[in-house]
Amino acid sequence: MASRPTDLSLYVGLMSGTSLDGTDGVVFDAASLAVIGHVHAPFPAALREELLALNTPGPNELHRAALAANAVARSYADVVAQLLEATGRRRDEIAAIGAHGQTVRHQPGGFEGYTSQLLNGALLAEQSGIDVVCDLRSRDVAAGGQGAPLVPAFHRAVFSTEGQDAAVLNLGGISNLSLLFADGRTGGFDCGPANCLMDGWIARHQGRAYDADGAWAATGRVSPALLATLLAEPFFALAPPKSTGRDLFHLGWLQTRLVPGLAPQDVQATLLELSARCVADALHTHMPGARQVIACGGGALNGRLMQRLSDLLPGVAVQSSAARGLPVDQVEAAAFAWLAQCFKEKRPGNLPAVTGAAGLRRLGCLYPA
Repeated sequence: MASRPTDLSLYVGLMSGTSLDGTDGVVFDAASLAVIGHVHAPFPAALREELLALNTPGPNELHRAALAANAVARSYADVVAQLLEATGRRRDEIAAIGAHGQTVRHQPGGFEGYTSQLLNGALLAEQSGIDVVCDLRSRDVAAGGQGAPLVPAFHRAVFSTEGQDAAVLNLGGISNLSLLFADGRTGGFDCGPANCLMDGWIARHQGRAYDADGAWAATGRVSPALLATLLAEPFFALAPPKSTGRDLFHLGWLQTRLVPGLAPQDVQATLLELSARCVADALHTHMPGARQVIACGGGALNGRLMQRLSDLLPGVAVQSSAARGLPVDQVEAAAFAWLAQCFKEKRPGNLPAVTGAAGLRRLGCLYPA
C-alpha cells in the first residue's frame, strides 16, 4: 500500500449548529487559509425533529441519541462525498475531517460539567475513508473551561484588522462574539439567542423554518415590557467566560415570560430586538472601542437584524464576512477544519482567556481512516 503523504494542507470542516438547518461542509486549504469548496445539506426532517427533541429530557434517550449520532455521521459522510466530487479532490488528498457534531446538551462548569455533540466519529471515518477529528469541546470543559466559543483564534487568523479593535459576530442559533483587540489580545463569549427563539416562534405560528430577512418581525411592534422581561435573564449579566445554548434559550423559557395580549408578530419583533440588543450591550461593555463588526452565520442574512445591529452600534461598521472574502455560511465550517489542523499538528486549539480553561489544550479525538 502506498504511504499517505505527511504534508497535506487540505482539510474538510463540517459544522451543524444550534439552528439545526443542516450541515455546512468546506474543503479548506490550511496553507492559504482559503475555502476551495462548499456544500450545504439540510437535515432530513425526521432527523432534525429528533435532534431538536433530544435537547430536552425524554424517554429512551440513550438509544435514540445513539441512532441520531449514526444518522448525523451518515449525513456528514454524504456531504464529504459531495465536497470531493465538487472540488475534484481524492480522499487521500485530505489530511483530516474536522467534524463538530450536533450539540444536544451543553452544561459546562466544574468536575460535573459536560458538553454533548452527537456524532459517531468511527462511522464517519469508516464511510469517508478519511481521518476524523471530533469531540472538539470536551477537553476544554474537562480543563474547567466553557468549551465555547472555540472560534476566536481562527477569527484572529483570518479577520484581524491591524491597529483597530474589531469583533467577529456569529449569528447562529446562539450568538457569539470574538473580540480582536488591536493590542493583540483576543476575547470571546456567547451573547445569547440569535436565531433559535425566532426560528422556533415562526415555526409554531406559521410553519416556516425561519423568518426570511426578518420580514414577519417587520410587521410587528417591539413590546418594551416583554423585552425588559427577557433582558432580565441572569445570563446576560454574567461576566465572561460564559457560554449557553438551547438548554437555556428555548420556547419553554420564552413561554414563561410572555406578556398577555401580544400578537404573534409583536413577539417576533421583540425576539429580533432581543437578539440585536444582547449583542450590542455585550459589545458596549466588553469592547467599547470597536470600530468594525464582521458578521457571519445565518443571521447575517437577516437584513432587519443586521439593520438593528447597525442602529444600536453607531460609529461601528457592521458588515458581512463575505466582504472579507469568506461567505457567512462557510466561516464556522472552516474554523473546525482549522481546529482539525491544530490537532494533527499537535497544537492547542483553545484560548484559556476566552473559555476559562486551566490552560492550553489539544482539542479533539482522532478516528483514523
